[in-house]
Amino acid sequence: MNAEQLKQLEAYLWSAADNLRANSDLKSSEYSTPVLGLIFLKFADNKYALAEDEILKQHAKLKGGRREKAISEIAIEKCGFYLPDHARYDYLLNLPEEKNIAKKIKEAMQDIEKYKPELDGVLPKDEYIPLARTDKTLPAQLLKTFSDIPRDASGDMLGKIYEYFLGNFALAEGQGGGEFFTPTSVVRLMVEIIEPYQGTVYDPACGSGGMFVQSQHFVESHRQELEALGEDQDQDQLFVYGQEKTLDTVKLAKMNLAVNGLRGEVRQANSYAEDPYDGFGKFDYVMANPPFNVDDVPLATVEKDPRFNTYGVPRKKTKAKKSEQGKETVPNANYLWINLFATSLKDKGRAALVMANSASDARHSEADIRQTLIEHNLIYGMLTLPSNMFYTVTLPATLWFFDKAKQDDRILFIDARNIFTQIDRAHREFSEEQIQNIAIISKLHKGQRRSFVRLVDRYFEQGMALLAENEQQVKPVSEQLLDVLDDDAGKLAVRELVKQWKALGRLRGHFDKYRDEVKGKFRIHKQVNPINRAQHKLQKKFEPFFAALHDNLKQLDKTVRQHEEAQAEIAKKAGKRGTSDRQTRQLKEALELLHTEVKSAESYFKHIHWLQERFPNAEYEDVTGLCKLATPEEVKEQDYSLNPGRYVGVVIEEDGKTEEEFLSELLKLNETIKTLNKDSNHLSKIISDNLLAITNE
Repeated sequence: MNAEQLKQLEAYLWSAADNLRANSDLKSSEYSTPVLGLIFLKFADNKYALAEDEILKQHAKLKGGRREKAISEIAIEKCGFYLPDHARYDYLLNLPEEKNIAKKIKEAMQDIEKYKPELDGVLPKDEYIPLARTDKTLPAQLLKTFSDIPRDASGDMLGKIYEYFLGNFALAEGQGGGEFFTPTSVVRLMVEIIEPYQGTVYDPACGSGGMFVQSQHFVESHRQELEALGEDQDQDQLFVYGQEKTLDTVKLAKMNLAVNGLRGEVRQANSYAEDPYDGFGKFDYVMANPPFNVDDVPLATVEKDPRFNTYGVPRKKTKAKKSEQGKETVPNANYLWINLFATSLKDKGRAALVMANSASDARHSEADIRQTLIEHNLIYGMLTLPSNMFYTVTLPATLWFFDKAKQDDRILFIDARNIFTQIDRAHREFSEEQIQNIAIISKLHKGQRRSFVRLVDRYFEQGMALLAENEQQVKPVSEQLLDVLDDDAGKLAVRELVKQWKALGRLRGHFDKYRDEVKGKFRIHKQVNPINRAQHKLQKKFEPFFAALHDNLKQLDKTVRQHEEAQAEIAKKAGKRGTSDRQTRQLKEALELLHTEVKSAESYFKHIHWLQERFPNAEYEDVTGLCKLATPEEVKEQDYSLNPGRYVGVVIEEDGKTEEEFLSELLKLNETIKTLNKDSNHLSKIISDNLLAITNE
């Protein structure tokens, strides 16, 4: 199942499940836990089914001998779960309607917990009874909905579905949903920058455990890259520690860890007052999205705790009145979290923290703490996020990065406010390519030039793969066009399309030559610059190809539209309804799809251009409006502000276009408007004529 199919499945599952909730009297908060429990159950069943034959064979082999084991014990060893027959998904799915299915689901969850102690008391059980309060068929309908998840779906796919549902529940629940969900693309960016390859990961405000999941995905996605560098990586080298104050959210986190096969612990604890892991200086990596601007933490709780006082405790400007002494609270808990991150790290530890923008310039006692952190050279980097990235708050946020092993005393500032993908009117996210493009800034700063070359190389490969897929569609579409279009101009446009795609063969030759060159030079560490020059050269060969291809596809769109208009006119004169024939409609759809896919392929080459334009030598350099390495002196001049906007500067022309390019685009848009207006008038006339024909006027 590819990414697009997974996206469609996620949307379908959410729509089906949410429609069921809409027909009940349940709030999202009542509905989310049992629904996520069924997704977990589907995962457990899929995983168990894959190992079932091996489990049964092992059980039969050992039965009656000295090494005989219970089937449950073998199942736990092989796949991590034991599911008795009455806990299997199909058993529950196929129960007759007269059975109390809510009760049967509860019994299934109880037995899963019985054989997997880590989940004891975690899975939803009694929560299924309210589902049947107004509609006793609702549990059965939900079971049917999630049965559409493919039987061969891996933990990774189910983990993505699980996180998709978490995000939608967060959106539905408003502010409360933010307790358990940070947008996946934000977490992925944090992970790509701190690079948690192995060791312990701590999240003192872990919510549903999304930081842990993305850390594991990072290791898995970079495994081949690490092996290529000769670094052997064990799949289970990450061990996670989480704490969360809300018990229901702790349960969600434990389910999420189980869905994704993560090792670790999650405990219920208030991070301000409790330290369940004795975490001072203990962890390799720390990541969190803590609550912003909390102002009710008692000062007495934190002022003697080394986790919070090592770099200074935030205090109010004025001294407390005598009657209030002993009852003071910190003015803002943001710097308690910032302190906690710094003090929880090992000597060479790294951390990433989501924080309100206001903390970057906070004054008074917070400013003193910030200065101390900077002078201790703990701050690795600061990154401003675009607005509207979070489901539950519109407050702008900044990512803070710590690195206790940094050698350079400069601080990396990145302003990513203009890098985003709009997903709906009110929300944005980072695309996968945008995540990689931003993260590569940090990697270049660390001297990882080969990572830059590999990223550009990957974009070439992905773009070429998409073009190869498109090429398979060109021949049948061209043949259909030649059958339908009877004018010379139309046939000429078709032949031009075929000619353009023949040029792809030559480009593929250039690409293969480039790949051979890269492989040869990759063996020598000092050959990065020649490889980057080869990438530039190859990029230049693709630019005219795409320009000509877009022009040709636009011409074909126009030709097919003219053919459609001519057919409609002929039909009208014959006294028939002026509608396009089925074949013409199919051709329009095929051309539209081809155009969309060409743009998708071209997007990879645009990302290459974006990277090479900013970092032409495959090495870090300051880029106005994007990134800046600031010296301690420069930071001191700014009163120890950590606001990236103060350092990176601004680009006056954000799109980077020349005046000639801007005017050219403006003229093209004007032509598009003219064409759309003409089409609109034509459609209005057809509608009017058809209405007159229907009413015999």
